[in-house]
Amino acid sequence: MRIIKSSEVGREEVEKILRKKSFDEIELPQKIRESNKKIFGEDLTASELVRKIVGDVRKFGDAAVIDYTKKFDGAEISAENFQVTEEEFSAAEKVSDKKIVESLKRAAENIFSYHREQLPKSWITYRGENSILGQSIIPLERVGVYVPGGTAAYPSSVLMNVIPAKVAGVSEIIMSVPAKVGKINPYVLIAAKIAGADKIFKIGGAQAIAAMAFGTETIPQVNKITGPGNIFVTLAKKEVFGHCDIDMLAGPSEILIVADEKANPNYAAADMLSQAEHDPLACSIVITTSENLAEKISREVEKQLEKLPRKEIASASIENNGLIIVAENISEAIDFANISAPEHMELLIESPFNLLPKIKNAGAIFLGEFSPEPLGDYFAGPNHVLPTGGTAKFYSVLNVETFLKRTSLISYAQKDLSNASEDIIRLARAEGLDAHANAIEIRN
Repeated sequence: MRIIKSSEVGREEVEKILRKKSFDEIELPQKIRESNKKIFGEDLTASELVRKIVGDVRKFGDAAVIDYTKKFDGAEISAENFQVTEEEFSAAEKVSDKKIVESLKRAAENIFSYHREQLPKSWITYRGENSILGQSIIPLERVGVYVPGGTAAYPSSVLMNVIPAKVAGVSEIIMSVPAKVGKINPYVLIAAKIAGADKIFKIGGAQAIAAMAFGTETIPQVNKITGPGNIFVTLAKKEVFGHCDIDMLAGPSEILIVADEKANPNYAAADMLSQAEHDPLACSIVITTSENLAEKISREVEKQLEKLPRKEIASASIENNGLIIVAENISEAIDFANISAPEHMELLIESPFNLLPKIKNAGAIFLGEFSPEPLGDYFAGPNHVLPTGGTAKFYSVLNVETFLKRTSLISYAQKDLSNASEDIIRLARAEGLDAHANAIEIRN
């Protein structure tokens, strides 16, 4: 893991390092490239690979989904058993730890409660002589939720995607999750039951995104796809956007920690690794004003790495994407943090709320040493599906409004239209649109 000082390399160089590459530019690990080459007979980029998968699923439907699921997940599956059955739900409940189930239920209560606060309201206002203007809030009819499951199981992601959709009033929630050797983690199924998913399909990767976007003989077409995933899932969402909506391009996980000289290095190291264990492409950054703290954090990361069951993944992430930046002062540290626009930003500083107004770009902000990132991942209530790759500059956290549409309402009384006619006709003709003008004139 690198430690760099802004005073030595220069501010411009630090900013260059922090600016994220586009998803198309992310280089795949050699192991994944070799595996894909065996499957396809050529060394395809991630974008080329995803484009091929999406095109095949759109053209061949279930057959392509079956083929790619076998190639990538090693699962023999048929269209008849794509969908999770009631027997599978029952089996999951039998093998589950009741204490874990109770924790999932408590987390779900917090998430339901938080997201109910986000519900917007339809409204109507009156103008002139009984004219009406307003806005109608309408839930989407059918959405697709993607839940990652390649290297780990994520029941928390089930709750975070499905619950806001339920609160929004979505009519049907379709869920797709990779199944290792044809089976889904029991807690993922239990979480889906708690949250209220309507149908669950045992498919993952780019083929799942394409199936939900275009529909197949078995899998319904959805209006919107939400949920995080690996680089292939993200690029697939990018590929299908326009055929359906998506929440965001959520790629590899990120954390950026702003720490002053009083921060606990053990906490900072643990929080860096909490993201590093997700994926070799995950990114963990600390920006601190203390060179001494930087050295302590670096040593502590190496020490804690040795104890992790997912050491191989976390080590690759730290080696390739771990970084500690020593800034000249806290103001520069915040500037660097805003340039990075991270998914998760922690403020491990003495008075975090004093700096909160200066934070402009972050998916979620964790204030103080007792608000670590996993608190948001699992339990507090705010959503953990967050913008990554610098997209926090323009994307928002997944929320209830992700699953809602706004429709404008306009009802003018005759007298009010007459009063506005001259302005409308003048503007329409200024744009060369005489038929627009005529639609007003004919009513006078």
